[in-house]
Amino acid sequence: MMKYRRLAAVLVAVLTVFTFMPMASAQSTPTLSNIRTGQHAGFSRVVLDMSGLPTEHRVREVTSVADCGSGNPISMPGSTEILHVVLIGAAAHDDNGNPTYTGSRNFATPGLTNVNRVALTCDFEATLGIAVGYGNPNSWHRVFTLTNPNRVVIDVGL
Repeated sequence: MMKYRRLAAVLVAVLTVFTFMPMASAQSTPTLSNIRTGQHAGFSRVVLDMSGLPTEHRVREVTSVADCGSGNPISMPGSTEILHVVLIGAAAHDDNGNPTYTGSRNFATPGLTNVNRVALTCDFEATLGIAVGYGNPNSWHRVFTLTNPNRVVIDVGL
């Protein structure tokens, strides 16, 4: 009988510790809420409004893009050049799978001189892909982050 009381006392002590011990909460992945575009003197800008900044971003020029989940090609009509920006540690949905970005996943940008299309290419396992299509092979580009509010900026110029 004494053996069971001791076991019960240990279990109560362990449960008490776990009941009152603060649990570490998982840090939420920064999410995309909006994509804005604008024309500036000499360059076109695409702005990704984010809840936080991605861990890193990778940029490369590609000839085509595909959906990262299905592998299906993504149409980029009018774009002979594509800048593919991959945000590591970012998503377009919250931790419950609800979309945080509800805009178009592939759209033309008629108000821009240097950029003619923007498309989401990936939203999987904290990896967010954005394709920016343009037509001039001699265009320059830059990608950087800004804070207050958090955003990723993609510029394409002449």
